[in-house]
Amino acid sequence: MDAGGQSRPFHWTLKREGIIAPDERLPWGQTMAVGLQHIFAMFGATVLGPILMGFDPNTAILFSGIGTLIFFVIVSGRVPSYLGSSFAFIAVVNAASGFGSGGTPNIGVALGGIIAAGALYALVGLVVMAVGYRWIERLMPPVVTGAVVAVIGLNLAPVAISDLAGKDAATTSFNQVVGLLTILSVAAVAVYAPGILRRLPILLGGVIGYVVYLVLANGLGMGLAIDFTKLGDAAWIGMPNFTAPSFSINAITLIAPVALVLVAENLGHVKAVGAMTGRNLDPYLGRAFLGDGIATMVAGFGGGTGVTTYAENIGVMAVTKIYSTLIFVIAAIVAIALGFSPKFGALIGTIPWAVLGGLAIVLFGLIAATGARIWGENKVDFSSSRNLITVAAALTMGAGNFTVKIGDFEMGGIGTATLTAIILYQVLSARGGGAEAPEPAAE
Repeated sequence: MDAGGQSRPFHWTLKREGIIAPDERLPWGQTMAVGLQHIFAMFGATVLGPILMGFDPNTAILFSGIGTLIFFVIVSGRVPSYLGSSFAFIAVVNAASGFGSGGTPNIGVALGGIIAAGALYALVGLVVMAVGYRWIERLMPPVVTGAVVAVIGLNLAPVAISDLAGKDAATTSFNQVVGLLTILSVAAVAVYAPGILRRLPILLGGVIGYVVYLVLANGLGMGLAIDFTKLGDAAWIGMPNFTAPSFSINAITLIAPVALVLVAENLGHVKAVGAMTGRNLDPYLGRAFLGDGIATMVAGFGGGTGVTTYAENIGVMAVTKIYSTLIFVIAAIVAIALGFSPKFGALIGTIPWAVLGGLAIVLFGLIAATGARIWGENKVDFSSSRNLITVAAALTMGAGNFTVKIGDFEMGGIGTATLTAIILYQVLSARGGGAEAPEPAAE
């Protein structure tokens, strides 16, 4: 018997209407349709992440599917989640690989760091499985978790602005206009779109921005036209572009601390899913960390990005009230199939930087705003000097990308801000009288 009161980990009871629990399923036709819907939900962010890091989107999509299946097996099919590209890696991966500095990115070195982060993350999962999860909640109460999440968005803000300008100074103004139109499209879909379409603002907003750019650039001669040559030449079916990792102490020390961010992120997601499903999923926290960590390591060994549980898919579950873990198996299988289509990868490669920049501004801003949401939902008291100083120091270090270098050791702004928030809060708590609210909120 497990935490959800079930004894058969891979059995789903057929249910045709109402709320669908994790161990239940809809008829097969509906299950397939809902699984495809989750592909659309994760698609925009999972594709945007690798593009912003210089990775192959096809490979990232493939490993997001493989990672989701790994996660499913390790949690015994009890935690409904999809694993997609983690944005927490972007800043440190770009720093380690040199992407964006004008040269060819050293993807292999970045992959070595991603593997190290996954190993550290998995180790945390094993510790939680052995001794329990309460120490994680004491180490990362809502004030710390919110600060860490907000730091990710703020630290990535310069990346979004740079992408919005594009790679050609002559077309910067045009790119900025298209980027702003993309942002407005995302907002319009999120607020005015009917039904479930409202849950897909990044995907649909990106499509609208793409069409606008295509009409203006390819149709009216404004800006750089989209080149479809590679799309036409690409095969429908073929092998993804796998990349082998290489290990550098500099990259490892820079990227590995992201594991702490992933712990905070996944903790909030599991709490959210537990609250929505009415199931106590706390006993599965260790397994969730372990599954996510192993999935990140597997992705790193083949050329994929680090992965994390996705708030986008949690949002879809909140709207549909369909929590069946079977739908994520379906979504994962479809993602793996997409990874073996070079045509799909070539299509992704035609997305203009103006559109990507507009999407990045919204996504990174939403990440930062989610930190504030965590504070609000947990009623974090900012009249307390302990909380105020902890958050103030972390946000400034993260937004300013405060980097520590000691010999071969290097830690970027997200890592230093995370450690600062954790350590500073504990030090001030020792003086001020203990930790506060026990549970971090969902993203």
